[in-house]
Amino acid sequence: MQTIPSTKDSLMALMRADFTTQWRNRRSAIMAILVPVIILISWKGIAEKTGAAFVLSNAISFGLTAIGLMGYAITIARDRDKGVFQRLRVSPIPTWTIMMSRISVQLAMILILTLVVYVVGYNVDKISISPIGYLLGFFAAFIGGAVYLGLGQMIVGLIKNAETVNSTTRLIFFFFIMIGVFGELAPFADMGSFGKVLSYISKYSPYGTVRRILSVAMEPSKWSPETTISLLATIGYAIIFSTLGIKWFRWNSK
Repeated sequence: MQTIPSTKDSLMALMRADFTTQWRNRRSAIMAILVPVIILISWKGIAEKTGAAFVLSNAISFGLTAIGLMGYAITIARDRDKGVFQRLRVSPIPTWTIMMSRISVQLAMILILTLVVYVVGYNVDKISISPIGYLLGFFAAFIGGAVYLGLGQMIVGLIKNAETVNSTTRLIFFFFIMIGVFGELAPFADMGSFGKVLSYISKYSPYGTVRRILSVAMEPSKWSPETTISLLATIGYAIIFSTLGIKWFRWNSK
């Protein structure tokens, strides 16, 4: 008589398999971390003008976007196209453990990303923040990461074809990069009325709200009512994206 594994054992087995797969495909993980590191180094010259929290929060925001869109979404779409989820669904394990295992891998990536940005910022850009700022920054990174994981889930739920998901996530990632770079730097450049509009769009976009709570988390003394609005907006984005992603998600690509 075959013994059905417990939920705990099933979840641990899935996590071991997913972490192993992530390690074997570590090139994509390296790229997700490399983008914010490059941005962090290239912005070294403006760190003194904008402040350490501004530079660090932007770098982490870019990394969170890459993890949620180019990491999580593409991986889910690829595995669904290969029938991985369909095979897992017919096994005697709870359905929620399948997605929980995948999300655990991404949470670990967020932790590593944030740590790498802190280390590179301190050693290369010579910028540092208070110990409480570093700690709160980790919590803010997890909250912000939920937005992009939810967005990635929504894209996979809306689009069934893996190649289309790939191209769509890359396009959205590029769009967020442009909004982030030009929108955040607009106040420091003479861009006229166009710069004001771009800055406003960036400010209330998912990128802008995530970036703001990251920045203020690193400098808690600067918390303001506007920061509270950004936090609520960030949580709202995460809930909306995740809810739609779960509602629309299909376990196979047919």
